Amino acid sequence: MSITAGSLYRDTGNFFRHQLVTIALMALLTSFITMMIGKALTPDAEQMQILGDGAAGSASSLMEMVQNMSPEQQHVLLRASAAGTFASLVGNVLLLGGMLCLIPMVSSGQRVSALRAIGASAPYLPRLLLMTFLMTLVIQLGFMVLVVPGVLFAVTLALSPVILATEKVGVFAAMRASVRLGWRQMRLIAPAVVLWIVAKLILLLLASSLLSLPPDVASVVINALSNLVSAILIIYLSRLYMLLR
Repeated sequence: MSITAGSLYRDTGNFFRHQLVTIALMALLTSFITMMIGKALTPDAEQMQILGDGAAGSASSLMEMVQNMSPEQQHVLLRASAAGTFASLVGNVLLLGGMLCLIPMVSSGQRVSALRAIGASAPYLPRLLLMTFLMTLVIQLGFMVLVVPGVLFAVTLALSPVILATEKVGVFAAMRASVRLGWRQMRLIAPAVVLWIVAKLILLLLASSLLSLPPDVASVVINALSNLVSAILIIYLSRLYMLLR
């Protein structure tokens, strides 16, 4: 039986609609966790104020700005960047693990809450954390070279988490299998991944319209919307892999 993008989109839409409340709660919960981790690890306002001192603001490029900073300013910037990256990574992994457990549990007829799905993903979380870090690193390096390599890496590695959770294999085995499968199923994976990237970029542009909200609230809202977009992609990829097995 041939697999068509149209049937996958319909299946994804049906699952998302029927599990909307659970997925929305998971998106909000993981977004809130991301905000709390970032808030706990980010330097306080007094330390962040250090970044505004000195001549760093007159630099014409990011590299020049960093070079013009004092060692103390560089330390604060590094800590703030690391806090945001780690918080985002943890939030994404919790969402990914929760969705990868929610989908098969619901498909088998179980009633599953957001907390139960995330809790069931606990055995996978360390491997998913390592995999997500490696995938993010490789894809970001691809985008730094040119846009096309970044998109290709995103497409060919997209099935890695699904394979890891479904086949109970290691991180690198799942990534290798995803690359092989991704090349063969490029026509089905690439449009969904590109739409996901575009949707993420649109959300970044819309973030400026939330400036009237308190920073923490705006952060939770925009991250929750981003998580919903990611959840849709996870459903699509899980359904695709289910049909390919």
